[in-house]
Amino acid sequence: MFEQTFKNIDDILYKDAGSDSELDYIGQTSWIMFLRYLDELEADKADEAALKGEEYKFILDEAFRWQNWAMPKNEDGKLDHHQAMTGPDLVAFVDGKLFPYLAKFKEKADSPKTIEYKIGEIFSELKNKIQSGYNLREILEYADALPFRASTDKHELSHLYETKIKNMGNAGRNGGQYYTPRPLIRAMIEVTDPQIGEKVYDGAAGSCGFLCEAYEYMYERMEKTTDNLKTLQEDTFFGKEKKNLAYVIGIMNMILHGIEAPNIIHTNTLGENIRDIQEKNRYHVILANPPFGGKERKEVQQNFDIKTGETASLFLQHFIKSLKTGGRCAVVIKNTFLSNADNASVSLRKHLLESCNLHTILDMPGGTFTGAGVKTVVLFFQKGEPTKKIWYYQLDPGRKMGKTNPLNDKDMEEFVAFSKTKKDTEKSWVFKVKELDEETFDLSPKNPNTPEEAPLRSPEEILAEMESLDKETAGILESLKGLI
Repeated sequence: MFEQTFKNIDDILYKDAGSDSELDYIGQTSWIMFLRYLDELEADKADEAALKGEEYKFILDEAFRWQNWAMPKNEDGKLDHHQAMTGPDLVAFVDGKLFPYLAKFKEKADSPKTIEYKIGEIFSELKNKIQSGYNLREILEYADALPFRASTDKHELSHLYETKIKNMGNAGRNGGQYYTPRPLIRAMIEVTDPQIGEKVYDGAAGSCGFLCEAYEYMYERMEKTTDNLKTLQEDTFFGKEKKNLAYVIGIMNMILHGIEAPNIIHTNTLGENIRDIQEKNRYHVILANPPFGGKERKEVQQNFDIKTGETASLFLQHFIKSLKTGGRCAVVIKNTFLSNADNASVSLRKHLLESCNLHTILDMPGGTFTGAGVKTVVLFFQKGEPTKKIWYYQLDPGRKMGKTNPLNDKDMEEFVAFSKTKKDTEKSWVFKVKELDEETFDLSPKNPNTPEEAPLRSPEEILAEMESLDKETAGILESLKGLI
């Protein structure tokens, strides 16, 4: 049912003149689903209040509640066609009244942690792109049929939403920045092992895949007490995201995974001066796949001790500074970071090795990131003590990676298992930092366990062997003559 509903909505958006890509489809589906979710959330809270003999104060005014503007119903529970807006009237209401009303919540909200603030943020950033009110009316009816109340429903919806995000990444353009393969995320979480009571952060949150998966990991393993559930909901997961659409998708993704008012801030993380980061702003666990290849302006670079235009290197500095002492980080970065010879890269590698224990480097195969065409590594480090030795692991799934052959959980099993004991194998080894070149701090993987290939021979050696073989052949032919 859910899958068909999503497909039907996509088909309508495809026909509409205002939406022309997977990115538009998910953006438009997101704001409608958010309001549908909000309606169910308010209904639940009103029911809870009624059971206690209290009155619930609705967040939205009467005219802007789902059942009044989107789906007014008659006594039979069917759409009331006399009251329901459609065509140009519906689009005029959504663009001229609904969105401006919801956007004002940002100013009225008590704090960024509230659902009210999230409403304001989302509707300040998004625009309704559905141009036909008749198409919008159809989409609203499909969305109304989606059940949001039961946890099994939410679980299925979150799974489908994740699939949409993945498809958006596969669609190319700038969609790929939103999607990190979930098996890789799950392996990173398993190695860092976040615990209840710890704060988990992603400063380049995108669609919040790391935070959603960390929520699942921690929820499954913790004791289900009221205090633990409250801690997990309100004071565990934190993120920042710069891009409008990614911010909205991330909020919706977390809501569908069960976090009511996600602590995701819409901001440019790199706009923050790392010298201003205090202990209260630090985290126990950082999980991220920051954008690489971007170029930041000079004024943004002033926020960092090591100046560079490379976005990922600035993010890495931000993460080191944002970790509590003893805090753990797992971050995806382009493999060239390990060997780049520019001053900033060398200084950053030195800083990382001196301030943190970079205990593991996971070398990912090409094709891990569909459509990205870059080789990546994952750095695992703990803040507070310098690095003495690094365990390298070269992932080799034994097949060519790509869209039709994506990374799966089984591919990651051996790495996760061996990471606990730092096992030495043909594709994993330990490197002692005291053997490092202190001029370059080059950390690129050089596997000592790979059988050495025979050295290339000189042209003289090749010619000498050819001459010897010629003589041998002539001798054999001569001996054959006597037999004929």
